[in-house]
Amino acid sequence: MKHLYLILFLFCYYSSFAQDMVMIPAGEFIMGKDYDEPNSMTPAHTVYVDAFMMDKYEVTNAEYKLFCDETEHRLPEFWNTAIFRSGDDFPNHPVVGVAWADAKAYAEWAGKRLPTEAEWECAARGGLINKEYPNGNKWTKEKAKQTGGSWQNLLFPVGQDKANGFGLYDMGGNVWEWVADKYSPTYYVNSPSANPQGPAEGVGRVIRGGSWHSGAMCKRVYYRKNLSPGWCDFAVGFRCAKSISE
Repeated sequence: MKHLYLILFLFCYYSSFAQDMVMIPAGEFIMGKDYDEPNSMTPAHTVYVDAFMMDKYEVTNAEYKLFCDETEHRLPEFWNTAIFRSGDDFPNHPVVGVAWADAKAYAEWAGKRLPTEAEWECAARGGLINKEYPNGNKWTKEKAKQTGGSWQNLLFPVGQDKANGFGLYDMGGNVWEWVADKYSPTYYVNSPSANPQGPAEGVGRVIRGGSWHSGAMCKRVYYRKNLSPGWCDFAVGFRCAKSISE
């Protein structure tokens, strides 16, 4: 009977996330990419991550607005700016114009957290081995083009693209995503092999996944970039993760 109550508790606990989160199974994957010349993505190395929950979708304008309303947190930098698909008129577009601390505050309010960089890459790969993108080796969508002196914004509502093997949407493109880790270009040389948390010291915070404004290279599952944590960008948003207790 005691075990039955535990099973029922766990079912109820995790079912509350069933509609917007998926479980990423524990296991090893190859993180990074080997190149002839050293860079921040080398060397490719084996990493183990514990099982965790990950948002299916990037956090939307509507979700972030609810957080701001309930906590009196400041609205995003470009709120109600149509060209950036930000504001009340775009409830299902990913929120942009949020600094790293804003993303962290939202995640904590939602009872979640930002994913580590290792968790993010593991999730983005979707169980595929040695592939460039979340769904294979080809990126077919085109980078936004400048026409008539202005950019054509290709940002779209979350969940419009094909999900990867773990059931996650928009892990490549749409918006860059903040993760928890600080950034060091040499971190992979000596990073831990199990559940790495990023360097103790670093330059800015890591963003992953590329955006509508990025070229295909930036959308590769191993591509990493850093951004000042206080910067609010029109092409940077986030999604949340949640640990699974033993």
